[in-house]
Amino acid sequence: MRALILRRVALIEDGGSGTILIGIPGTAEMLLLQGFLRRSGFPHLVLDSAADDEGKALVQRLGVSASELPLAVCPDGTIRRRPTVTELASCLGLVPDIAPDAEYDVAIVGAGPAGLAAAVYAASEGLLVLVLDSDSFGGQAGTSARIENYFGFPTGISGLALTARGFSQAQKFGAMIAIPMAVERLDCDRSFERMVHVLTLVNRIQVRARTVVIASGARYRRPDVDALEDFEGNGVSYWASPIEAQACAGGEVALVGGGNSAGQAVVFLAPSVKRLHLVARRDLTETMSAYLVERIASLPNVEYHVGCELAALHREPGGTISATFRNRKDGTCVEHGLCQVFLFIGADPNTDWLGGCVDVDEQGFVATGKQFRSAIDIGRAPFELETSQPGVFAIGDVRAGSTKRVGAAVGEGAAVVTQIHQALAQERTS
Repeated sequence: MRALILRRVALIEDGGSGTILIGIPGTAEMLLLQGFLRRSGFPHLVLDSAADDEGKALVQRLGVSASELPLAVCPDGTIRRRPTVTELASCLGLVPDIAPDAEYDVAIVGAGPAGLAAAVYAASEGLLVLVLDSDSFGGQAGTSARIENYFGFPTGISGLALTARGFSQAQKFGAMIAIPMAVERLDCDRSFERMVHVLTLVNRIQVRARTVVIASGARYRRPDVDALEDFEGNGVSYWASPIEAQACAGGEVALVGGGNSAGQAVVFLAPSVKRLHLVARRDLTETMSAYLVERIASLPNVEYHVGCELAALHREPGGTISATFRNRKDGTCVEHGLCQVFLFIGADPNTDWLGGCVDVDEQGFVATGKQFRSAIDIGRAPFELETSQPGVFAIGDVRAGSTKRVGAAVGEGAAVVTQIHQALAQERTS
């Protein structure tokens, strides 16, 4: 394992290995594919279709128009024109074939810290495990530039490095991981004599599992800003990776948010940019860990906008962004020209795919244990992490009342496996 991991790290750092992307650097389409490959820990090389001789030659030889860029060169030599993330993952062999008649002991929806931890412990104890995620492994934690308060890493570790280790570890123990593979819905119909659950994937494949773990986390919250979608991926980001840091090096950026994820992103971005505008509704000491507040205070190029919010975005000639910050107390506004805006304003539970199968609280987070209002009577009390649907569990950020920390998510991922064993044992004896 160590040899394989070190080889993969060397290939990524080399920058000249792996699949090839050809297009215009900095465009929304190119950044989307680059972001997926980076978060997936997949080596890749980017060629500028206008500046790199090799890239220009391939585009001319194939007669590719600008509307068909970017191109992706697959390992088998085929070339995909303007592929989606799913198409790119398929051509790279990242999505395994799921047998339609297979039945798993555990199906885990979500490959963040909680889901990966559950996969590691379940697979290592001999359970047949399937992990599904619509994006990439790591979840929101995977986008953290540096986590410094995670036990056992006194010098800190990036969220990508931490979750990549969990991803490799789950594979080592035999868990099947399908990414990107979105779950469309959980079937609530308990029409089988024994405990079994059916997940319908977006490609209409149905997966059967004796237990299901909801670890789908939360999706990035979007501020109420007109035409925000026009800037997403092209001026607005919900994470701060080396790709974005390089794209806005030497320029001015804004980061909106006051939580720990926002603080980690500020510390990561500030050394690369000329000025960073930190926009937060409340004083940072109310929402951010003390070590991050102190670290940010020592950065000379961070300008605070406390008590403010992002009110508007406009595209200026030349591609720069004009952002308007509004003071929530007196309504006054200021504008700043920026090259990038980073949004870290929290998240909402990713539970749309559940379709009302399990009880949720007022904010939409999944209720577990004795939190839910109703449950199917199966002659036993629910387990602490079990939902109102027997055999369906919830862990991590998506669970009501959970501690929104990486360490807590990993702990719940380990704890849920014990409860899964107990549920399966009781089902066998019933």
